[in-house]
Amino acid sequence: MRHCSVQVRGLLTREELDRYNALMEVGSFLESQNRYDLAYTVQQEIDRLIVPGIERLKEKGRERDRATQQYLEEMNKEEAE
Repeated sequence: MRHCSVQVRGLLTREELDRYNALMEVGSFLESQNRYDLAYTVQQEIDRLIVPGIERLKEKGRERDRATQQYLEEMNKEEAE
């Protein structure tokens, strides 16, 4: 099973994280039983489950970029004065 990043897991809600952990456990069990056909289906569900966390991470990056841009604009304005 492929894990998502720690950053994405940190942005999942408690319910999403509980579901993620349960699916990872099921997927690991299926892989240990060489049931890769079923593990693939579980992995697809995990991939869909983490999309909201990925979007939250992207938004945090956009917010950081906006804050940096605002800071640079203020610094340039102060230098011009």
